[in-house]
Amino acid sequence: MPMFVALLRGVNVGKARRVPMADLRALIGDMGYTRVASLLNSGNLAFHAQRGTPAIHASAIAAAITGRLKVRVPVVVKSARQLDAIIDANPILAEDSLHPRLLVAFVQDAKLLSNLAPIGSLVIAPEQFAMGKQAAYLLCARGILESKAAAALLGRAGGIATSRNWATVLKLQALANEHVVD
Repeated sequence: MPMFVALLRGVNVGKARRVPMADLRALIGDMGYTRVASLLNSGNLAFHAQRGTPAIHASAIAAAITGRLKVRVPVVVKSARQLDAIIDANPILAEDSLHPRLLVAFVQDAKLLSNLAPIGSLVIAPEQFAMGKQAAYLLCARGILESKAAAALLGRAGGIATSRNWATVLKLQALANEHVVD
């Protein structure tokens, strides 16, 4: 059975858009998904689905969250294979201590990724920005709060994407691999 990860954009940051992870796991389970697990409190899930595409799952999960939890939130879903490919395609080499400052921007539709290209003009060395086929990568070497590029990526300009730091992305990959059924 295929494994997927779901990434909710902008939940549980401040007081707006609160989505309790226990409620989210229950909702996803009630939708028929199995082996549902969450990571952290920021809208990261791993789950199995018998059929369907990532885009179909993203749409269904977003609608269910709006319907039951009364929170409108963008959802990006990637298959475990897509997540592996995004990780493998990262061209930015960062030592472990910089993993919290290396952001990966995920989009549901890779065609929208080009909309993030202007963020590259905001990058100031030693920052690095790279566009991949399925994600964009931003290393904020001096810190995320110090970066104009990060502010754009995490703000309105990055509204088509949801971002996770590299440490979280690697934890999501481990969670997805942990739940693979042979």
